[in-house]
Amino acid sequence: MEEKKSGSLKNGKHLKGVVCDVKNCSFHDGDSCCTANRIAVGPSFASTSGETVCATFKPKML
Repeated sequence: MEEKKSGSLKNGKHLKGVVCDVKNCSFHDGDSCCTANRIAVGPSFASTSGETVCATFKPKML
């Protein structure tokens, strides 16, 4: 497993039930799945899905 700065671990397995289209995230599997051990979504004051973000996002290193 690879330790990430955010404290999340990249586990190499798909996070069940989570679909991700952010291909420039280091947790993206290259298809449509997240491989983070866990995710954090916020902010807590969001009132629509458009106001939410994945706080686990970590840019891929090229």
